[in-house]
Amino acid sequence: MDLYPAIDIRDGAAVRLVQGDFDRQSDYGDPVDLARSFAKRGAPWLHVVDLDAARTGSPVNRATVLAIAAAVDIPVQTGGGVRTDEDIDALLSGGVTRVILGSAVLDDPGLVDRATGRHPGRIAVGLDYRVNGEGRAEIAIRGWEQPGGRTVAEILDELGGVDLSAVIVTAIDRDGMLGGPDLVGLAAVLEATALPVIASGGVGSVEDIRALATMSVRVGGSKRRLTGTICGKALVDGRMTVGEGVAACEQ
Repeated sequence: MDLYPAIDIRDGAAVRLVQGDFDRQSDYGDPVDLARSFAKRGAPWLHVVDLDAARTGSPVNRATVLAIAAAVDIPVQTGGGVRTDEDIDALLSGGVTRVILGSAVLDDPGLVDRATGRHPGRIAVGLDYRVNGEGRAEIAIRGWEQPGGRTVAEILDELGGVDLSAVIVTAIDRDGMLGGPDLVGLAAVLEATALPVIASGGVGSVEDIRALATMSVRVGGSKRRLTGTICGKALVDGRMTVGEGVAACEQ
């Protein structure tokens, strides 16, 4: 399992939100400096999100995203407001390794097929969810501010035949809370898809990463495991180091 240190960008700065709430923000300075710091300390990947673009669709922080990709010698995956073929082309040609589609999966279902056909191995889908009163994992879109009207299970079923490099699953209610990941929800995702799954939301300690690294579900005659986990606030707040997180991923 790989560790993906997270860098969220808003108004050109590195920030962390609590449960996706734009009114509950902590600031962490220059995102390019933060990226260099993560890479220097042994991160195998970076996970970069343009929060402004996720809300509006306007890529106001794209120059910063591309500056991060140019500043480090490790692969960068990025999402947030990626809604057109042109958005994808600009990011991949600018040095990003993997592009994450979120709201566009619902807005333009054909975009996923076009993108994976044109850029094999370089497209991921982000499924961000809240669990409703009936226990259903409902998708949220537009920077998590609008309901998507679909469930994670429904989208995974539709993506079953698509050649994606990963599905990134974020438990919104746990994001930035440091209270631990949604192990039950992640197990359900592993059971529902054969695609590589990256977990996001709730990681607050080395023990949380160990729990993710060692969890598995049996599907047919084989075990399914997570291929990665995203960690943001726990790293920037000093609850663990990148080295400790990478070591825990290797359980």
